[in-house]
Amino acid sequence: MQTGKSGISGWLVRPASRHLWAVLVVVLGASALRAVRETPDGGMDNAIVVRAARTWLSGGSPYDDPHFLYFPSAVLAAAPQALLPPDVLRVAVPFAVTAMLVLGWACALRLHRVPLGSRLAALGPIGLAVGFAPFGHLVRLGNWTVTAAVALPLCLLLASRGRWTAAGVVIGTAVALKPLLAPVVLLFLFAGRLRALLAAVLVPALASAAAALLMPDPAGFFTRTLPFLLHGDDGFVRLYEASPAAVLPRMGLPGPLAEGIAMTAAAVGVLCAYRRWRRADPGPLRLAESGAGLMLSAFLVSRPSYDHYLLVVLPLLLAGLPYAGSVARGPWFWVALVPQAPGLALPWLEPVRRRAFKDAFTLCVLAVSVARQARPVGVRVEYARGTGRIREPARAPTAPF
Repeated sequence: MQTGKSGISGWLVRPASRHLWAVLVVVLGASALRAVRETPDGGMDNAIVVRAARTWLSGGSPYDDPHFLYFPSAVLAAAPQALLPPDVLRVAVPFAVTAMLVLGWACALRLHRVPLGSRLAALGPIGLAVGFAPFGHLVRLGNWTVTAAVALPLCLLLASRGRWTAAGVVIGTAVALKPLLAPVVLLFLFAGRLRALLAAVLVPALASAAAALLMPDPAGFFTRTLPFLLHGDDGFVRLYEASPAAVLPRMGLPGPLAEGIAMTAAAVGVLCAYRRWRRADPGPLRLAESGAGLMLSAFLVSRPSYDHYLLVVLPLLLAGLPYAGSVARGPWFWVALVPQAPGLALPWLEPVRRRAFKDAFTLCVLAVSVARQARPVGVRVEYARGTGRIREPARAPTAPF
């Protein structure tokens, strides 16, 4: 079903004016410049990776820092940054993160066959920068989550064009930099694309094994980082985690019970993602919603799980707005985003260390919104006002232009 040129879809896909593009440049430029002023080290999270690379270059182990949560291959990737002057990093990192977020948005648009010169293409980054607080958080932190925000839509774009092995290489490369997209390998299993699955596993495995041989502590990821990721044993980190496994204990629920709830929710999310994939309707929504469902399921149970992880899936879902039946057309998608409006002060949640409760709400509601897409599409009976009328069978979403 489509709304046609006269509806909101038609308006969104029409060419954007020069004034709108100018607004986009100003908004993104201002966001990056603010980060330059506020982060003298180029972002706290990027600084952790760069510091690990500098430690390695000086002969130490990057895993001496418990907050370095990456594979050994990330150390080599960060080494060029370690050689740059701090003033260069301070300016370059926020603009590089912003550019990569825009690149990921462009890939999401092309996956949904939305023109890159459209109004939606310009309004999407404007809306995220102005109305979605994690966008600014990611730019200021310089977190390598941004690599996943590019890799996931690029992977799905390649898959939509039948280039599954290349999609697997993209995921493998992203995992080698930060293991955030590991759950996407399940999508290759759903699709029966074993070569893509093999590429997604071998690329980070070989890259990390080769890099580990250059480390003074080759097994540091398994002996130090992996236990940290599994247990989240860090008082500072726990305050910012959005996973129900971290938030529910702060509300008085026993830890084991909270973890059980989170694992159950994640398992249900994976099942819904599989059912969404099995609902093999044509169009790009199948790939976008299945991939987003897998990632949101992982965020429900992963430790740690931060607000800026949502930028891995949110642009992917938002780009489907022109399609009737998409997640972004549902009211709960927008309800989930309300707590993330910058400047919105909710009672008892004003302190920064309590924003995890808002992040958990967004994560859970967004996960449910995506999981609901697993429902079969077909003939439905309408009982409103006791009429019992049969609705027209819902058709697969098609491009609205």
